[in-house]
Amino acid sequence: MENKKEDIVLQEVAAESMKNLEEKTKIPEQHSLKLKRKEVQETIIQLPTQNNQNATEEEFLSMLKMVSPGTNLRSAIDGILKAECGALIVIDNDIIPGLIDGGFRVNCRFTPQRLIELSKMDGAMVLSRDVKKINDANVLLTPDSKIKTLETGTRHKAAERTAKQAGTPVITVSERRGEVTLFYKNIKYPLKSADVILRRANEHLHHLEKQREIFDKEIEKLNKLELRNHPSLNKAVNAIQKGRLIQKITQDLKRNIIELGNEATLIKTRLKEITKDVDKEINLIIKDYTKLDLKKSKTLLESLTYDEILDENNILSALAYEKTSQPGAIKGWRILSRTSLEEAEIAALIKNLGSLGKAIHSNPGAYSPILGDNKARLFKEEIDKIKLNQ
Repeated sequence: MENKKEDIVLQEVAAESMKNLEEKTKIPEQHSLKLKRKEVQETIIQLPTQNNQNATEEEFLSMLKMVSPGTNLRSAIDGILKAECGALIVIDNDIIPGLIDGGFRVNCRFTPQRLIELSKMDGAMVLSRDVKKINDANVLLTPDSKIKTLETGTRHKAAERTAKQAGTPVITVSERRGEVTLFYKNIKYPLKSADVILRRANEHLHHLEKQREIFDKEIEKLNKLELRNHPSLNKAVNAIQKGRLIQKITQDLKRNIIELGNEATLIKTRLKEITKDVDKEINLIIKDYTKLDLKKSKTLLESLTYDEILDENNILSALAYEKTSQPGAIKGWRILSRTSLEEAEIAALIKNLGSLGKAIHSNPGAYSPILGDNKARLFKEEIDKIKLNQ
């Protein structure tokens, strides 16, 4: 009995000690909440994809491919629009599980019909990374409310914040407005119908054809002057200007082609025909006329907007000129590249003869030590033929 009493006393003492220890180490409830908030905030800061991370052009184009006409996801989106339903579609990644609440696990193969049916519920739908499975449905997205958003609707706010925080594509389908919006990192992009994109693509194609005609005329004028040993910086600038406009329009058109998916076959073929050899021609003009080098001048030119390209002074600056004065002798890469000479042979010819004028107006004997007798004769015949055709 005495042993039992001692055990009871010891238990009571131990319980009292634990109670006192808890009272001493107890954190006030308000302070505890602050710590919890701090822990959550630290988790957000440590995420691999930060709120201010920008999407690259390659990433964005791959997002457009994912929702282009002909894909199952686009078929589902179009079906949701026809059913006059709204939707919030999220592509899963490592961060998304921590941003969703409620809903239910689906874990089934993705088909447009299943996604259309699930869109009749209010919550978001989570698709697998390869968009082959529906992981969850009717879930609540809970991104950090401190992430800035210009959206007003609850669905669009959640979409933009989730896209920024998780760095994953989020698609909203507006039931009221009948609009589809793609959010990805810092990008918000409204998806248009195939008819609207096709009309825009045809307009770009028509404008591109006109610019190519002008570009070819500028190249022809430049050819005549250079073959007469009168290189013109002014004509070179005009040709580069028209060529850069073609390249800029082509970039816009390529985005339209990606958006059109399998409906853009004919436009893609026509674009290839119109832009044939434009890039090569521009590079060779820059190589002949720039005071810098090809890479530096190209970088400067590619940074120009449409309006800046139309100002000739910006083209001159990219070539390291202050005004359209005569550049003197040029190397002649562009004209010499129209012959059968290899790049290394052209470089050797330029190095030894020094200029285009000497390279195209010399006797075969001047070429022989550089190219060999047979290649020298062939080169002379090709140059004479080029001059005759101009």
